[in-house]
Amino acid sequence: MSSASATLARDRIDPAFAGAVAVLIGPLLSLFGGSWDIQWHHDVGPDTFFTLPHLFIYAGTAIAGVVSLVMVLRATWVQRTGRAAEPATGGPAVRVFGGVFTAPLGYLLSGVSAAAFLFYGLMDLWWHGVYGFDASTSSPPHVALFLTISLTMAGTVIVCAAALPARWARVALVVALSLLTVFSPFITTAFEPLPTPFDAALIAKAFFSVLLFVVGALLLRTPAAPVAIGGLIAAMQAVLWFVSPWAAHAYADSVGLPLRDGVAGDAPSFPARLPVLMVVAAVVVAALLWRLAGHRRRAQLAGAAGGLIVSASQLTQESLLGELGPAHVPPIGLLTVVALCGAVAGALAGHLALRLAALLTAPTPAAGNPAAGARASRTRPVLVPQEGV
Repeated sequence: MSSASATLARDRIDPAFAGAVAVLIGPLLSLFGGSWDIQWHHDVGPDTFFTLPHLFIYAGTAIAGVVSLVMVLRATWVQRTGRAAEPATGGPAVRVFGGVFTAPLGYLLSGVSAAAFLFYGLMDLWWHGVYGFDASTSSPPHVALFLTISLTMAGTVIVCAAALPARWARVALVVALSLLTVFSPFITTAFEPLPTPFDAALIAKAFFSVLLFVVGALLLRTPAAPVAIGGLIAAMQAVLWFVSPWAAHAYADSVGLPLRDGVAGDAPSFPARLPVLMVVAAVVVAALLWRLAGHRRRAQLAGAAGGLIVSASQLTQESLLGELGPAHVPPIGLLTVVALCGAVAGALAGHLALRLAALLTAPTPAAGNPAAGARASRTRPVLVPQEGV
């Protein structure tokens, strides 16, 4: 290929698009590996550190980390050649180590989180060596690992939001927000040991899901965004519902391990931790954001309705599936309390979503080049929440 052809091909590759797609592959692999791993522990039993599900989890984090490092080095090179900063490629630039590196905010968060994941991976290996390989998902190293993966996913949200209003960025943002929502049950396991009259994780799930629904609507400037996110969440949940048990059983057969007794009729472990009515909550949030356009508390009201549906439906689902003891219909008193707490959490999530969306869309000067940053700020679309949302 001639130098002219190579230059033309290079110019055709949008670095913002290429980086966003590449970094999204990591969380996708981590989500699948995590669901597979939990199903393995439920259906088969203890494992070792070097298993296929663990490989998927670590490979996903490694991909996100390597992509983030490449994009940081690229931004540093662009800054040192005196060219204008590219806030659409990963977000506003941040000076790292006194200006030695110039890091787009989204890739900085993803990269640092991926590096922290490796540290907590070593801590998890030590933990299993002391307490065994059938430890709880809410153990300190597991919670730290889940948190770092979630922060990596949050970095991908920043990366995709920075490239708006490009059409590909709108699609990528829906994918990033859906991945983070589906992964949220891993984080909410940290709330399970709390001494509350009910599972506090139910309320945490309502908070996270509603927060991401409203943020999506504000960033994409359409109340239909939660419907798209909810639809993709339902699709991911359906895939994991069937694939996770199949993968665990096939892997057990391949290594000659039997399944536990009495697991044949159980619901898939991880997908069942998300309410199947999540898409209904998304539709209700979208409808209220549209119907209450112009109301100063529309985000909070829509969030309250969404939180109520998510928390109440998840309690009902877990009770009927026997996740909370023998299968039963939850008592009406408990259901009412959980629904009200979910509504409060949803209202808080809607309130926080307004601030979070404003932060994600605020123009900032480029690190090391304020003049270029000012120019970029004038040309970059300022995506502030609109009254119509």
